[in-house]
Amino acid sequence: MAVGVLALQGSYNEHIAALRRIGVKGVEIKKPEQLRGVDSLIIPGGESTTMAKLAELHNLFPALREFVGSGNPVWGTCAGLIFLANKAVGQKTGGQELVGGLDCTVHRNFFGSQLQSFEIELVVPKLAEKEGGTNTCRGVFIRAPAILEVGPNVEVIADLPVSSDQPKVVLPAIDGQEEREFTDDKVIVAIKQGNLLATAFHPELTSDSRWHRYFMAMVEEAKQEATPSEALVKYDVYANDEDVNAIGKRHLDLPIFE
Repeated sequence: MAVGVLALQGSYNEHIAALRRIGVKGVEIKKPEQLRGVDSLIIPGGESTTMAKLAELHNLFPALREFVGSGNPVWGTCAGLIFLANKAVGQKTGGQELVGGLDCTVHRNFFGSQLQSFEIELVVPKLAEKEGGTNTCRGVFIRAPAILEVGPNVEVIADLPVSSDQPKVVLPAIDGQEEREFTDDKVIVAIKQGNLLATAFHPELTSDSRWHRYFMAMVEEAKQEATPSEALVKYDVYANDEDVNAIGKRHLDLPIFE
């Protein structure tokens, strides 16, 4: 079965191209009924408020929550991370609707405006352990969020030191806790919880395919854990041999940054 990529706004074409490079077929998801044709989903980066408004317009939130709640593998990058978080701070007036599922608190725009976007080498031994290569990967942060807190069942894959000139961030009073200032010396930028994966940065904008392979390994693991009756109605996530052979002969139509 193909991997769904939420295609309301943002870098969904880049994710589909990244999947194609590793021999996986990605399909655009724009309507609730299209989720029935996939068993995994990528929610791309983009403008989270705009994506939320479009998802609400197309009545996607109930279907997305059901998809996540059913245990299907889902990966959110940047805005997709915000979508998957149970709690979000630093939002625009009125906030935005969330899909939820990840036991974490995310700051919508922790690193600042578009002008504060940056690239940095992230230390990710877990990625190297699973997919080989070096212990670092290139993190492309574009008006990016950050994860401030995680629950006990959340695995931290990568974090990042907080700059000394980082503006003060206040965590609102939630669940009986008093309002307080965030004072940690680092923020989390990649996590995994069960079949949910989230990154605050954009792996689809680099030539490093390990994050997409890592997610596909999660998909394969989820398929193997499915009951026989469930497995009968699922197709192979990988493209056929003809598609894979064509990838090597076709010039990629999207810019990939080394």
